[in-house]
Amino acid sequence: MAGNDVVLGAAMRSNLLSLQNTQRTIDATQLRLATGKKINSALDGPQSFFTAQSLNNRASDLTRLLDGIGQSIRTIEEADAGVTALTKLVEQADSIVNSARDELAATDGEARVVGNVDLRNVTDITAVAFGGANMTNGDRIVITTTNDAGAQISETITITTGDSAYTLAAKITDQFADNRAGEVTAQINASTGYLEISSTGGRSFKIGDGAVVFAGSNNGIGTQGYTALGIGRYFELEARGVGTANYVNATINAGNTVKSISLYEAPGNLVDVGDVIAGGTFTNASGTTVVGGLNTNDQLSFQINNGAATNITLAATTTWQDVIDQVNGNPAYNTQIRLGWDDNSGQFTITSLLDSVENVSVSIITSATTSAGRAFNLGLGDTTGNLDNPGALAVSSTYEKVVAFNSSTQALDQFSKDFNTIRTQIDSLVEDAQYRGVNLLRGDNLTTFFNEDGSNTLVTEGATFTSDGLGLTVANFTSVESIEAMSDRVFAALGEVRSFGSSLSNNLSIIQTRRDFTEQTINTLKAGASDLTDADLNEEGANLLALQTAQQLGVTSLSLASQSQQSVLRLF
Repeated sequence: MAGNDVVLGAAMRSNLLSLQNTQRTIDATQLRLATGKKINSALDGPQSFFTAQSLNNRASDLTRLLDGIGQSIRTIEEADAGVTALTKLVEQADSIVNSARDELAATDGEARVVGNVDLRNVTDITAVAFGGANMTNGDRIVITTTNDAGAQISETITITTGDSAYTLAAKITDQFADNRAGEVTAQINASTGYLEISSTGGRSFKIGDGAVVFAGSNNGIGTQGYTALGIGRYFELEARGVGTANYVNATINAGNTVKSISLYEAPGNLVDVGDVIAGGTFTNASGTTVVGGLNTNDQLSFQINNGAATNITLAATTTWQDVIDQVNGNPAYNTQIRLGWDDNSGQFTITSLLDSVENVSVSIITSATTSAGRAFNLGLGDTTGNLDNPGALAVSSTYEKVVAFNSSTQALDQFSKDFNTIRTQIDSLVEDAQYRGVNLLRGDNLTTFFNEDGSNTLVTEGATFTSDGLGLTVANFTSVESIEAMSDRVFAALGEVRSFGSSLSNNLSIIQTRRDFTEQTINTLKAGASDLTDADLNEEGANLLALQTAQQLGVTSLSLASQSQQSVLRLF
């Protein structure tokens, strides 16, 4: 036996082994109490340990996905806020279009003719040629309109050397302000430099005077003079009549619809659209003959922008309705103008449908089959009939009435400007409606992942809601067609924005539901892992207490075994 071996009795060895086992169990129990887990490593229980680890790993992956889901919610919330603001802007644009429609339909407003030559830097309009010969000292511009009583009034504006465009505009405005009641005004547009001549109170006006005989090419503001001012594009001043060089006048009309005077067959009896023209006598409200003496083979002619004419030869049965149907049924005309008849007022109407329709001429071409003394004064553009009365028409002569549709009223210009401001703000708002680089209002798509392998996703498709993307082009409210076309586009844009907002709300609801589900799944996974690895602290506490008691008993037992051995030694 080795010198350092200690001889223990069986009882002491058994007690010692029991104490060692108890201590190991106490150590394990204390570890469970300290960590709160009954499985701290694979050695404690490999199946439970690795199963719990798998559950915790998935919970961790879903927690990271939950962050992405939260960011998707914020992205959609930002887009939804943008849609709400965008809806208000589009609704505001719709309100502007409706106001423009009302303005165009209103009788009150101004007729206006706008040039196309920049005159801002012209210091002497007699020294510069614009597409023709210079205007000269002494040239005249005759502007004719009606006063509040419906009587015809005119002012002759004389060009003098050294007149600038601004001086000319001031002369027009001042003469009507000083000599009349301000029925006509003129200005040079600050942004374009174009000459603008406008009426007030919804009245029409004409430039030139058929009673003035113009000698030479440019004496008294002829064709080239108008070209110099940049307003000749609205109508052509052509020689008319026999043996005289009278120039045709053009009436500038307020709005996009020009009306005739009310026509009567007899006092109190309005003309019906089905009445025959040739051989009939039609009067104004006062009983004065305004259309009469016309016979078969006379021609009624319509011409758009000085282009090809449509000549309608009056037959014995040709009615006003026949004339309307023939023009409205002509594919070369019916997309540009529309003829009509107001049964309630007995008025013949011409409506411009396109911005490109700058003027319409209505001519009566008399034949040589009847005597003179024919009358044809519809009063187009002036429902008093006083603005342009041709008097008695001669045999084999032509009377031409030119109606120029103004490009727009100043009120419509402002509506166009306001609409275009809305377009700019729409673009700015859409640009700002992005979150962390994702902009659903500029066509970006948002993908939200709902599981750790990326197999379950939701793609929120974006839309391009810039003004161009919505079809809201630059506004130019100059005709019923342009306004109605814009109204249709605004209505469609509003529908698109609202539909997209509904789609966003649906996707947001789905993502929020999946977020809640993911949070619950994470909790379930963590709870499952805890079930496998967490210790019952109450149980472990009781175990520790029992072990400590067992340890004390073991120590006592070991002491008793030791005392037994000591008793044997006392025998010696």
